[in-house]
Amino acid sequence: MLELILDLCNILGGFLLAIGLLTLLPRAGDDLGRFAERLAPFRWIVGVAALVCGGYFLIVHLTSGPKVFHFEVVAIAVGVLLLWDRLRTGRSLPASGSSGPGLVLAVFGVIAMIVGLQGLFTPD
Repeated sequence: MLELILDLCNILGGFLLAIGLLTLLPRAGDDLGRFAERLAPFRWIVGVAALVCGGYFLIVHLTSGPKVFHFEVVAIAVGVLLLWDRLRTGRSLPASGSSGPGLVLAVFGVIAMIVGLQGLFTPD
């Protein structure tokens, strides 16, 4: 069950990070933007869940598991990026977009969505 939550956090967190790039899609961009606006208030819940699940599996796989998998590393990064504004670091993340540092953030979001989908179809 925890694996499913980890994968869903990667998918939803990646979506929230990549929305600036996804809104540029010709026919689906506006609908995706509206969905992201509805999902945005729950951004911190997805971030906390990603950090908890990713941290748990990182500890388990470091101590007794076969190896560290990319699923938990991506989840920890997604959690930190989603909670960046709440961490009060003094600097805010660039807005996800189609140029500059925001593009790097959006591409990482797409990668996180792919990793989450891969995790759904990978046997435990």
